[in-house]
Amino acid sequence: MSSAYLISITVLAIALVIVGVTWFKWHAFISLSVASILLGLAAGLPITKIAIDYEQGVGDILSSLLGILALGTILGKMMSESGAGVQISNFFTRAFGERNLPWATFFAGLIISIPVFFEVGLVILLPLVIAIQKTTKKNLLLIAIPMISAMSISHGIVPPHPGAMAAIGIFHADVGQVLLYSLIVTLPAGIIGGPLFAYYISKRVKPETEPKVVAANVSATTYPSAGVSFFTILLPIFLMVGTVIVPFTPMPSQLADVLSFIGNPLIALMISVFVAYYLLGIRQGISRKLINKLTGSSLAPLASIMMIIGAGGAFKQILISSGVGDAIAQVATEWQLSPLIMAFVVAGLIRIATGSATVALTTSAGIIDPIIVHMTGINLPLLVIAIGAGSLMFSHVNDAGFWMVKEYLGLSVKQTFKTWTVLETLLSFAAFFIVLIINLFV
Repeated sequence: MSSAYLISITVLAIALVIVGVTWFKWHAFISLSVASILLGLAAGLPITKIAIDYEQGVGDILSSLLGILALGTILGKMMSESGAGVQISNFFTRAFGERNLPWATFFAGLIISIPVFFEVGLVILLPLVIAIQKTTKKNLLLIAIPMISAMSISHGIVPPHPGAMAAIGIFHADVGQVLLYSLIVTLPAGIIGGPLFAYYISKRVKPETEPKVVAANVSATTYPSAGVSFFTILLPIFLMVGTVIVPFTPMPSQLADVLSFIGNPLIALMISVFVAYYLLGIRQGISRKLINKLTGSSLAPLASIMMIIGAGGAFKQILISSGVGDAIAQVATEWQLSPLIMAFVVAGLIRIATGSATVALTTSAGIIDPIIVHMTGINLPLLVIAIGAGSLMFSHVNDAGFWMVKEYLGLSVKQTFKTWTVLETLLSFAAFFIVLIINLFV
């Protein structure tokens, strides 16, 4: 089959994913699965081969992600229930003072967002933000926008969040390097979309209604100290970063093996969860029975995310087997398109169309992966971050985050476009611009 035909049916398959989610209101898992099967049929794959490839694609991506996402979710739940998130927020508020509240909420959001989903972080921090606003009488956006910016950029590009881990799994990128680069990108990009944008927009937009206050959900009888809170939340990051220094630091082979083992994302998160069970749970008066209940309840929301990621892996495998990846690679080589630019644009278009950063990350990584097989000199960690940056672009009415921010902050639809949509787009392009700069030097 010609390259033009293979590329055409791929474009139609992607369009089907978009139409399925937006028009037919299918779950992204269903849209991706149907598109994968129809793409395989259109590409002339035997029906038995399509079924095998689907199973292989799902298995390959989920085998490396399931435990990581589950443990990360449990850690986030323990942080929420123990009051550790509130402690971190209070620490930054005291440290920065009322005059610099946007910076306080930014750094609080950045720290808290590392192990938790965006929605969870929003629920943890929003009661504190609203309490600060009522005390200081400042525009709520001045305090809330930096926090939201920090959580959004972290959710989009920093491991162990689902999208970043899915792209890492598809590209077989080094987790430690992705983490290191993502932290370098996150800070300046988050500041642009956070405190700096907050100072600008808070002078021009004021929420129309009172925000919907979300009660803090704390089960502990006493809060852990700020030091314990910081240590527990940052522990998996410290452990994973340790794997980066192993190749560059002379040390006994046994020590290098130990550091590599405990720096594996699964092991690092497992260690951190047990530390959290004790420091944020038992030590704070949460019973073992309640800890078990919290663990179970934290895993339920993962089902939908894992289904989407699995179907994205299947879509990728069908692309490989059908030869679409080779066809797109040939065209990309002829046009001399940069894989980083291609990844950013593809992820951005899918995000705009579907409203899901996870779908954008998984699908675009599956599209780009077969293309780069025949290319050399590609920085895979930066490629992961470029896709993550694209997945944040131009959030609008088809994104659940759009409506969460609108309702929680008391904004109108028009105001949400002026604040949340602009914020997400600023984060997207700022992060990608920083990726391009880093790529010049590494």
